[in-house]
Amino acid sequence: MQQLNFLKLIVDESSVCPYLNGQTARMPLSLPEGNVTGDQFDAILAAGYRRSGWFFYRTHCQTCHACEPLRIEVAKFNESRSMRRVRRLGDEHLQIQVAAPVLDEERLRVFNAHRAGRKLDRGEPEADASDYSSFLLNSFCEDLELSFWDGDKLVAVSITDVGESSLSAVYCYFDPSYSWLSPGTYAILNQISFAKQDDYKWLYLGMFVADNAHLCYKARFGPHERLRDGHWQPFAPELIDRSQAMTMTPGSLPISEIEYE
Repeated sequence: MQQLNFLKLIVDESSVCPYLNGQTARMPLSLPEGNVTGDQFDAILAAGYRRSGWFFYRTHCQTCHACEPLRIEVAKFNESRSMRRVRRLGDEHLQIQVAAPVLDEERLRVFNAHRAGRKLDRGEPEADASDYSSFLLNSFCEDLELSFWDGDKLVAVSITDVGESSLSAVYCYFDPSYSWLSPGTYAILNQISFAKQDDYKWLYLGMFVADNAHLCYKARFGPHERLRDGHWQPFAPELIDRSQAMTMTPGSLPISEIEYE
């Protein structure tokens, strides 16, 4: 994989795999030397990194290669029939705002409701303002917030990092009572539209893991590319059997890689 001399390795220890049960993971954490330029951020994404707060990380496991960073070349993206239905339904019921990320009581409430409703909290206490900020707001790169509203009610928030030619979908959370709108899918479709409108080439969706119910959905978006053996390789979109996916037993996921839908 590409080495980036402006990233400094901070932690490199083995741990229990957050994505697959029974596996040991190695996910080194790195920090940049200072604020990251758009070109530098493009290089970080192309090398397979993800962001969680201030830190950048990528999997570097010795015996397992199940985690595959996935990206969409937005000019080539083909919206499926089911995605067109999601877009129409979302356009009918929701309004979109694009601005710098912020934190308030309503966002924190929806964030915690999403974690609890999707059983992503793993029995931990609700996140507070410090938890939210350290995960989503602390960043060395430029970022945006796409928020989705039903009138004056906040429905969903999608945090998006911004490079020179790339966008990265960091995290999306939503009010579980609006699951019927498929807000996670709707958020990705609008990130793709935003990328096309502003001439970004790539939208990165993070890790694809075929045997993880929270991460396998990304293969539905395409055509896309996945990083394998240090090279980005093309893939057609895949149909995901949701009934099968929901019977999978994901590991204890880090908050930065939870499902969009």
